[in-house]
Amino acid sequence: MIKICVTSPSFSKNEVLREELLRWFPGSIFNDNGERLEGNRLIEYLSHADGVVIGLEKMNKTIIDSIPSLKIISKFGVGLDNIDLTYCRSKNIRIGWTPGVNKLSVAEMTLSFMIMLLRNLYTTSNQLKNGVWNKSGGLNLTGKTVGIIGVGNIGKEVIRLLGPFKCRVLVNDIIDQSEYYKDNECIEVSKDEIFSQSDIITIHTPLDESTKYLVNSEMMNKIKKTSFVINTARGGIINMADLKKALKDGAIAGAAVDVYEGEPPVDRELLCIPNLICTPHIGGNSYESVVSMGRSAISHLQEFFKT
Repeated sequence: MIKICVTSPSFSKNEVLREELLRWFPGSIFNDNGERLEGNRLIEYLSHADGVVIGLEKMNKTIIDSIPSLKIISKFGVGLDNIDLTYCRSKNIRIGWTPGVNKLSVAEMTLSFMIMLLRNLYTTSNQLKNGVWNKSGGLNLTGKTVGIIGVGNIGKEVIRLLGPFKCRVLVNDIIDQSEYYKDNECIEVSKDEIFSQSDIITIHTPLDESTKYLVNSEMMNKIKKTSFVINTARGGIINMADLKKALKDGAIAGAAVDVYEGEPPVDRELLCIPNLICTPHIGGNSYESVVSMGRSAISHLQEFFKT
């Protein structure tokens, strides 16, 4: 019997996905404890697996070598930075992955962050819970300058959702997409120009050597004091120590982050900053997105094992 191991707690607790996976692979094992699997515990859990469904767990050389029966890694989600792709290719291990499967979920959350930050919704809500009646209603999103770094599936979905708000959209990506920019009235600029001109800066890039700490103290010094920064992409793109200092010093107006280098984050001082919206990596976790990501992962397993 083919043995499939699911590491993702979100997949594991979804009854629809469990039923569908078990229909095709009755020997499947789920992470019912919801534990964050890593190191030796991950190796133990995945031992003797023929295929795995992973979320954010790191599949490096050590882990891969410890699972000699492994034939396919099926991704629950879209980011591949936690998988050693080169080593998988050398071991002839297939990667099951569908780009953009959760793009709407992340884009809608990004848009929500923009409105919450600009309209002062998060800050005034928390103040009211503490007895403070603050009538500061902030600013409209309509007509603002939004800078988007990374114009892939999610970045494009953010641009689509921004349509009714008539924003001036500045974009930057390593790929030439001039026709798309022209068709969607986007303005291609440098990263420096995005940081210096935007009212809102939102990041939608993978995490690699070129984007590690892309947002740091040097870049934040270029940002207007009235501007906001959003990261729903990957932890490590923003230097959180530099962000904390910028927020505490009033160098920027506020920020929203859904991703962290270490998850869950442990810096309570950072998390309690009043003008920082912080969420527990749920950008791609709307119910509809979870089901879509899970079904995508299952389909890659079906195709590979020809079930």
